[in-house]
Amino acid sequence: MILYSTLAKGPKLPFEYQLNSTRHFMRELNRLGVTGVIDAGGGFQNYSDDYEVIQKLSDENQLTVRIAYNLFTQKPKEEKEDFLRWTSSVKYKQGTDYFRHNGVGEMLVFSAADFEDFRQPRPDMPPEMEGDLEEVVRILAENKWPWRLHATYDETISRALDVFEKVNKDIPLQGINWFFDHAETISQKSIDRIAELGGGVAVQHRMAYQGEYFVERYGAVAAEATPPVKRILESGVKTSAGTDATRVASYNPWVSLSWLTTGKTVGGTRLYPQRNLLDRETALRMWTENVAWFSNEEGKRGRIEVGQFADFIVPSKDYFTVPEDEISFLTSHLTVVGGRIVFGDGDFASLDENPLPPAMPDWSPTRKFKGFAAWGDPEGAGKNSLSPIRQQAIASCGCASSCGLHGHDHAKAWGSSIPSSDLKSFFGALGCSCWMV
Repeated sequence: MILYSTLAKGPKLPFEYQLNSTRHFMRELNRLGVTGVIDAGGGFQNYSDDYEVIQKLSDENQLTVRIAYNLFTQKPKEEKEDFLRWTSSVKYKQGTDYFRHNGVGEMLVFSAADFEDFRQPRPDMPPEMEGDLEEVVRILAENKWPWRLHATYDETISRALDVFEKVNKDIPLQGINWFFDHAETISQKSIDRIAELGGGVAVQHRMAYQGEYFVERYGAVAAEATPPVKRILESGVKTSAGTDATRVASYNPWVSLSWLTTGKTVGGTRLYPQRNLLDRETALRMWTENVAWFSNEEGKRGRIEVGQFADFIVPSKDYFTVPEDEISFLTSHLTVVGGRIVFGDGDFASLDENPLPPAMPDWSPTRKFKGFAAWGDPEGAGKNSLSPIRQQAIASCGCASSCGLHGHDHAKAWGSSIPSSDLKSFFGALGCSCWMV
């Protein structure tokens, strides 16, 4: 909360600047292939005052990302009053296919919120957690409003499930698309309890950024299934992927896809054994088809088929065949939302229907650096962040022995099972010369 409260003390941009920066951020998301988001609220984001910018852009048909927003309580000890007020003044799913209400969370009550800083010991939730949470969950269940609950540790999840099961005895929760966010240390017992109640788990790639801290505190074995995504899926629990952007992790979905399929952090640490990794198709479905349950849009989005939204992308490379260390560097060459081309690059640049005015103010860093990894400044700030480490090593190789088969990608040959150092084989003296470096 220190970070959130500090950010809240900063100067507020003029409304015109907020409109401009929001449009640029949506374009950055489009550049990465994002066509829709679920907004989980956030600290110091008050409804409805802080939603005026998005509402205006929606009214003027300038949204290029579909937004399903959740209401996030802001005042400790006043959570119940917030939800009583909202359930009487806001209609569930009010809005359009581009901007609409999706439920509440990820903060339901402050007494149930554990944090995600793995450099610190796990926090124990206070004894009043269950009572506070039950009051709010009963209000939501009675109004059939979906909710999401931030929960990092199984200790928090199991206590929350005690509350959900109690409420379920009086008000069935089946059919209310409720779920936990994060769940890094969730147990199989808790997974089974969620399945019994018809809930879900939304997985974010926080471990891609904090995995080393987790290992340092809890050990490598404990980190092998954080969270146990494969087991959650196999247990029949609704499961989707996300980012937890923009404060806790990056908004780049390709970093998440890389983490889910390789088990590596952005720093290169391999957290998960092969048995806990997802294949690329399963990971991609978590980002597309599976998300529809969490945004309460099943049958409307997530697949390319008749009757669903005309939202799709053309990635910069084939996600299914690129080397694993290139997945996180993919972008979109063409992004279409609602049949409209909202981003075009390369051969598709001339088709782009979403021209934007320059970023405001005129000294805005966005004008030079653009977005993720400073892609707008490839020879400067983005020089060491826009390609895999292996590609950087190839580019910076200073040896005089360019291999006829591998160029300067000597590490690929050294790490392969091909006998590149066998002088009598084709891959030795007659071909690969990486052994000479």
